[in-house]
Amino acid sequence: MTSSVSRKRQVVPCLRVLAVGLALSATATFAHAADERPWLDPSRSFEARAASLVAQMTLEEKAGQMQNAAPAIERLGVPAYDWWNEALHGVARAGQATVFPQAIGLAATFDVPLMGEVATTISDEARAKHHQFIREGAHGRYQGLTFWSPNINIFRDPRWGRGQETYGEDPYLTARMGVAFVRGLQGDDPVYRKLDATAKHFAVHSGPEADRHHFDARPHKRDLYDTYLPAFEALVKEGDVDAVMGAYNRVYGESASASRFLLRDVLRRDWGFKGYVVSDCWAIVDIWKHHKIVATREEAAALAVKNGTELECGEEYATLPAAVRKGLIREAEIDAAVTQLFAARMRLGMFDPPERVRWARIPATTNQAPAHDALALKAARASLVLLKNDGILPLSRELKRIAVIGPTADDTMALLGNYYGTPAAPVTLLQGIRDAAKGVEVAYARGVDLVEGRDDPAATPLIEAAYLRPSVDSPERGLRGEYFRNRDLSGTPVLVRTDAHIGFRWDRGSPTDNLQARGEAGPGQGIPADGFAIRWSGQLVPPVSGRYRIEAAADDGFRLYLDGKRVLDHWTDSDRLRSDGVELDLQAGRAYDLRLEYYDAERDAAVRLAWRMPGAKPPFEEALEIARKADAVVFVGGLTGDVEGEEMTVNYPGFAGGDRTDLRLPATQRALLEALHGTGKPVVLVLTGGSALAVEWADAHLPAILMSWYPGQRGGTAVGEALFGDANPAGRLPVTFYRADQAMPAFDDYTMEGRTYRYFRGTPLYPFGHGLSYTRFDYRGLRTDAPSVAADGRLRVEVEVANTGQRAGEEVVQLYVRPLQAGPGDAQQDLRGFQRIQLSPGEKRTVSFDLAPASALRRYDDAAEGYVVKPGRYELRVGASSADVRARATFDVEARRE
Repeated sequence: MTSSVSRKRQVVPCLRVLAVGLALSATATFAHAADERPWLDPSRSFEARAASLVAQMTLEEKAGQMQNAAPAIERLGVPAYDWWNEALHGVARAGQATVFPQAIGLAATFDVPLMGEVATTISDEARAKHHQFIREGAHGRYQGLTFWSPNINIFRDPRWGRGQETYGEDPYLTARMGVAFVRGLQGDDPVYRKLDATAKHFAVHSGPEADRHHFDARPHKRDLYDTYLPAFEALVKEGDVDAVMGAYNRVYGESASASRFLLRDVLRRDWGFKGYVVSDCWAIVDIWKHHKIVATREEAAALAVKNGTELECGEEYATLPAAVRKGLIREAEIDAAVTQLFAARMRLGMFDPPERVRWARIPATTNQAPAHDALALKAARASLVLLKNDGILPLSRELKRIAVIGPTADDTMALLGNYYGTPAAPVTLLQGIRDAAKGVEVAYARGVDLVEGRDDPAATPLIEAAYLRPSVDSPERGLRGEYFRNRDLSGTPVLVRTDAHIGFRWDRGSPTDNLQARGEAGPGQGIPADGFAIRWSGQLVPPVSGRYRIEAAADDGFRLYLDGKRVLDHWTDSDRLRSDGVELDLQAGRAYDLRLEYYDAERDAAVRLAWRMPGAKPPFEEALEIARKADAVVFVGGLTGDVEGEEMTVNYPGFAGGDRTDLRLPATQRALLEALHGTGKPVVLVLTGGSALAVEWADAHLPAILMSWYPGQRGGTAVGEALFGDANPAGRLPVTFYRADQAMPAFDDYTMEGRTYRYFRGTPLYPFGHGLSYTRFDYRGLRTDAPSVAADGRLRVEVEVANTGQRAGEEVVQLYVRPLQAGPGDAQQDLRGFQRIQLSPGEKRTVSFDLAPASALRRYDDAAEGYVVKPGRYELRVGASSADVRARATFDVEARRE
């Protein structure tokens, strides 16, 4: 008998021979196909191959390929492809993926190399997921290689709900972080792009969200060229970004997605952009329907293509054949656009044998690899900004009891922001604090809802496993879950398991993404991301007698039965997490038959089963009670992506349509925070959110404030480490934090005067670049290599930085430049260099910057109708923030000799 080991030794070489044979056969077949179909010939240029393919298409087929959901053309061997994919801070909306800090948090790291690492990891996962989708025959949205990230709009106004997606308010910081992100996404292969990155939204677009479909932005040309355009220019010229996305609004009267000025003159003529332009989703509809620039769909589609938008996210381009027949556009113009799009797809390797494409070899196991989780933690640590510390931090482990209180402490949404994937094991801030406490007792109470008037499902505790059992005689705890690949719970479930409690948020992923990634779900056990249903059944055994409130919440439909009686019924689609509850008198120890049925229609998926027990104190009182028993309080509050974001149906006090109308903490949180302070216990404030918060009361009354942003899947771990001193925070603010009573310019006014640290004349609560440390740094010896420099020359700037404290830490050394003879409309100062450095106690380092006046000092000049470098004297300002200047020096820029 042949042993199993010897059989394996015989089989493996046979498999290798078979694999080689199949590969050779596939290559030969491909070569034969290339003879008949020249677009499959890899020896030709991508442009020539694309042109040969487009030449075989009908006009209607060409129009179909210019829409994001491009259909298959079977007779030409063209598979379906959806161009719409997202990767703002991790692969988004495609199921399980590593989730890094939101973009604004990544900007707070002020760490360009780290940004490159993050983007490279995102692109690894994107490639791995794409090829797995292809192996499964999937060609849908969020399964491709063309990613509509990064968002490099300038976060000019703290009220903008989408500002969290950006790299902050400064053009230089935005450019440096954006270029690193694009390079990490697109890869370094000389032939094939790893992914396509997309610089969006070109170019004057930052709210208000409610007006974006009809608003006309008309900034002064100086603000356009000095603030709104530089980051886009850098991504085109330095990052070689392959795609640019237009915006919804008009700019100088033209739709940004059909602007001759922006797309033809600036982007292609002036900057030499060679890639393709995609409209924002349904922005072409706006051209005729809301902007009313033209009267018909055909005219809107023709205008957009003629002015340089090759790809539409939407369906108006379906009218292009009719536009050709009406003489609104020539078919040759459509040919050029479609050829550009297919050249991009070919450059991604979509039409070549996988063995030729280096990126196609990234295995599926790369997704959510342990190293990626470690990088998410590293990025989260680096993003934390210590706003204030009177010495209470790091917290002492001699404390006996800590109270963690607040509405975002145990909420995974506080980790994610918007445009996110589904992390496998997210660590909430509460869990991170508990993990870091190491022997210190940690009590928790939510205290209040996030905002006033919000029906918040997370406010009610989940029914714990101890009170649930799948059957009367089962030793397990929890409910029996039956998972179906349809919405109506019909047929045989593809997966049956016991779930300890019902508290799931799969977002746009599938309930079995995790199981398949770990190999725990076999073939046929996968649940689709949309159109599935689950039935949970078992028994509920209450611990005490009395009146209970049982609540269910879901996105989309749910039904709850108790002892066979339907007590809750919302079996309809919903565009948000919807909750309802019922009050019931239950007896201790009695087993009640319980059944919860749930279905997901499309997009986000989530479901909860919770209760409030008899005699439970009101949440506000519960929070104060545990605070009085604690030695210190950590209040975790702020915002989540549920109230700030993109064009949302949100209308709570302080919020409107995704934007903010009040920069303060929501009133519910302010009331609890002040009451906690009134207990006399020290209160540390940890903020979550994607924008500046006016917390001057907290700054005046509390000993410490930490900004955590939306810190990603390991955000809780990072916050816990920082609070207890296992990590030393060193993030910096990429935006100015204003005071609540600060008069701001009108939200829809795109003039920069009065906005951001560059043009704001008042005293902010916390300035741009601000961030504290648990150690101290000194600056000495600022010097330049020459007293003056030519406009086209370079100036070397050096400064010595020393760690004079007692612990290791990182410092973000920031270089600002300001003209001593500033003209009207000139910025007060501009960030022109930054480096994040690590120093041990007593260590010194010389930090160097190269300053090129041609780029660092240029200003738009109305008379010249372009950039100029003004001769004269300038001041170098080096320090720890835009306001914390530690060293100064001057230099002269020489007048240009004619």
